[in-house]
This record gives sequence, structure tokens and C-alpha cells, in this order.
Amino acid sequence: MMRSKIKNILVETASKKFGLKQVPDFSVEIPENSAHGDYAANIALVLARQLKKNPLDIARILDMELEAWSLKHGLKTEIVPPGFINFFLNSKILGETLKDILKKKNKFGRGQPQQGTIVIEYSSPNIAKPLGIHHLRTTVIGQALVNTLRFVGWKVVSLSFPGDWGTQFGNLIAGYKRWGKPEKIKQNPIKELLKLYVMFSQAAQGHPEMTAEGRREFKKLEEGDKENLRLWKWFARESYKDFNKVYKILGVKIEHTIGESFYEPELKKLVDDAIKKGLAQKGADGSVVIPLKDSPTPEIIRKSDGATIYTTRELAAIRHRFKKWRADKILYVAANQQTFHLEQVFKSAVALGLAKRAQLGHVKFGMVLAPGGKKFATREGNLIPMEDVLKEAEERAKKIVEGLNPKLSQKEKNKIAHTVGIGAIKFFDLSQNRLSDIVFDWNKMLNLKGASAPYIQYSYARLKSIIRKSKGPFTQFKSELLKENAEIALIKHLTHFPEIVADSAQKYEPNKLAEYLLRLAEKVNTLYEKVPILSAEKEIKNSRLALINAAALIIKNGLGLLGIEASERM
Repeated sequence: MMRSKIKNILVETASKKFGLKQVPDFSVEIPENSAHGDYAANIALVLARQLKKNPLDIARILDMELEAWSLKHGLKTEIVPPGFINFFLNSKILGETLKDILKKKNKFGRGQPQQGTIVIEYSSPNIAKPLGIHHLRTTVIGQALVNTLRFVGWKVVSLSFPGDWGTQFGNLIAGYKRWGKPEKIKQNPIKELLKLYVMFSQAAQGHPEMTAEGRREFKKLEEGDKENLRLWKWFARESYKDFNKVYKILGVKIEHTIGESFYEPELKKLVDDAIKKGLAQKGADGSVVIPLKDSPTPEIIRKSDGATIYTTRELAAIRHRFKKWRADKILYVAANQQTFHLEQVFKSAVALGLAKRAQLGHVKFGMVLAPGGKKFATREGNLIPMEDVLKEAEERAKKIVEGLNPKLSQKEKNKIAHTVGIGAIKFFDLSQNRLSDIVFDWNKMLNLKGASAPYIQYSYARLKSIIRKSKGPFTQFKSELLKENAEIALIKHLTHFPEIVADSAQKYEPNKLAEYLLRLAEKVNTLYEKVPILSAEKEIKNSRLALINAAALIIKNGLGLLGIEASERM
């Protein structure tokens, strides 16, 4: 990638010219305004503080040293106050990029294989409840990270860690024993199980004897009670069927599903070993905690009644993941609200010698809020099933497709509506800063003229329509004929695709790629409106066809990395 080449040569040049053993970190950015260059380096500003020199003087010295290198690599440079070095790509390098895209197609921008494996835990719903809209962010962000990290060269293990164990299942079993009817559950398993859970949770408020009842039922489950195990297995089986149905609609592929219960046989030994090694302590009430050096709060791993907790199972999972996949890093795609809990788990894992702190990462995200900014809450029975939302997205998208192309067959309309509707929901999430809360908004999601997936998909469909009419060729072109501002702006934007994907993967920020695709769609539409393609003179037409074919390839590939399909018709 050109940006990394520029950074490397600047480090090498500064090191030799100024006798530096180590060059301080600096940035090579892609400016939003192309008048400021295709790349802009702030190395002179950074060095000025260390060398006590004028940054403009430093920039000029570096620029002179780089003159031959810049010419060789198809770059023109410019020095601007207070000391930036701007780099501009020439037409030769742009033409080579165009050829590279058309040759490599969906492999353009793919990184070299990295040495290491990353395990990404995401989605991880609780059984006996439907996948809700509050699971949207972890699911689509997690899948986008799996896709982009693989694309840049990492081995990635995609993993869900469903909540299929714990006191909440004691509550559910207690609720079933009080009010459950097998025939109703067989007819609509997840809806009825959620209803029982909510009923018991609400009834237990202010009634400690019911809370104790739920704990007793879970204790019986832990001890292998046949009836409770039978019920638990039934509830789990129905839950996984429901999860997989929704994942299929959403286009999400999680390769490994290992629930909390998998680690139950290991927990007693894990706790006992921690006590023996002096890493955990027994409390006066019989509970077991891990004292943490950097936290005033010790982490409990066994309750006073002998039951384990979520943290205990997470620690066993960490040990298993490093052993099974020889993982170099485990990423947890989990809400901002999980920050303290996960930090405690990470510190506990380090204290027990299961991992180094740098090997455990929390990819945080904000909540999906209901219109009006209210939180979706299961206990109140206010959970919005994701399947319902996805179906509504398809229905709304179908109306858009009907308006754009009423002559399509019903089968094709349904297929396009699925692509557009599901893509709209995913992009609405992925295009925003993952740390911020987002308010669910149908109008923004499905806006054909706004910052949305349908806008990008429609731009792609426009390009594919031209390509179908032209019938090629797409490789016989002369890049020097692409002189219009709209053409040059589009080629330059295509050039940055590998760098944007690398940034998106490295920083775990899918919104960087989403923003890039929006800007790409804008440039595609500017070209479409300002430059004739099919009616142009033959050589110019062929060159423009090559350009729009390259743009279509990048849009499709970029959307694919976000887990979104691109439809050839809309």
C-alpha cells in the first residue's frame, strides 16, 4: 500500500538525515479535501519538537531527499505550512491501480497472511429468549470484524458463547413448573419460554422466597437433577433452532457455538486449583474470590452456596480457547455496559496465569435504543424480536423496489427487497461510531438519497445496468484518456480501498469502511451525471467502462466485508 511505503521511506530518510536511532511516531493521513494531497504526512511537525527546528525547514530537507524516490513511485510532493508534506498520485500510478483492480477483482486489497489467530466472540444470546434487536450490534459488528480481519490476512475464529447456564435458568424452570404447559411451548417455544421468564421475574420482585426458589432449581440443575436437565436440554434445543433461523435471514455465519454449560465439568477443579496456588481465597461465608492487584473489588468465582457464576465459566472459556485454537488474541464484541465486568474477568485471567493482558480485548459498542431513546428491556417484556424487525425491513424495502422497478417479477422483487432491507439495517448500525448509542430510525435506514445502504446499492445497480448494456470490453482502456475531474476523483478514491480496509480492521471500526463506501457512491453518481459513457467515442467509452467496472467491483467487495449484499437490479 502506498501509504505504508510513504511512511517507511520517511522514517528511513529522517533517521539517516538527522541521525536518529528512533523516529517518533507520526501519521500519514488521507485528506478529506483532495486539494491537500492524496496523502499528508506530519513528520516534520513531530520532529520539530524533538530537534528544536522550524517544521517547514525540516519538511523541505526531507522533501529534497525524497525527490528521486517520489518520481520513481509516481508521486508529486508539496510543502505547506505549518510543515505538512503532501503527496499527489500521478496518472501513471492511477492507471496501474485501475489495471490491478480489474485483474485481482475481489482480491484487490487483500493483505498478506499474518502470523497468528484471533478468536472473536460475538452475538452470544441467552437461550430461551429470542434474538432481540438489542443483539443487533454485537452480531453485525462481530461479523464485520471477522470478515475484515480475515481479508487483511489474519486467521480468525468466529465464536458465539450463548448464555445457557446460571441462576436465570433456575428461574425459568421454576416458572415452567408453576405455569408451563408443554403443548403451548411446542406450538411456539421461544415466545412461551420468554413469557414464563418474564412472569416469574416480575412475580419474584419483592418476594425473596421466589428468588430462593429459582436458586434452588438452578442448584438442582448443577447437581444433575434428571427433570431439570431434561427441561434445560429441551429449552436449549428449541433456542438454537430459533437463533440459526434468524442468523440465516441476517446472513451471519458463526462457525463455532460453545455455550457456558460446556465448561461446567471444569469449574470445580479451576476454583480448587486457584485456592491451592494461593491465587484465590475463601471468604467467611464460604464464597471464593480472586484478589486483584489493580482493582479494589475482588472477583467472585464461587458463591457461598457453592454455585459458580458467569465469571467462572468465562475463565474456563479463556483457558480452552488459547489451548484449542492456539489463539494470540481474544476479542469480545460486547456493550459498553460490560466494561467493568470484562476488565475484572481479564484481570482475573491474568492473575490465574491464563493469559497476558494484551491478549484480551474488549470491542465496545453503545446500545440500540427504541424511538424516543428508551432502552429495550427483557424483564419488562419489552424485548423486540430481531426476526420481526428483519421482516418489517423487507416489507418496507419491497415498497421501495416496487416504486423503482414495478416491471420486475414478484420473485425478483422479493429477492431484492431482502437484500435491500437487511442491508439497510446492517449499514445503519455499522456506519455509526460503535461507541455511541444509536436510536432505531426506519427513515434514515431506507433513505435512497441519504447515508444508507440502499443509496450505495442503488449506485451499484446503476453501474451494473451500464455494464449490461455495454457488453464490454472492460480491460482494453487507456488511463491517460480519463482526464475529467470526476474520473480522476473516482480513480483516486478506488486507490485508497486497501488502506481503508486495513484501518477498519486494525482499529476494529467498521464505520471507516462504511464511510468510504458512501463517499465512493457519491463519486460514482457524480461521474454518472457529468460524464457520458455509452455515447462517448470508442476509446474513451472503453476507458470509462473499465473505470465503472472497477468501481462496481470495489462497492460489491466493500459491502461484502460489512456483510451486506449488492443487488444488480433495484
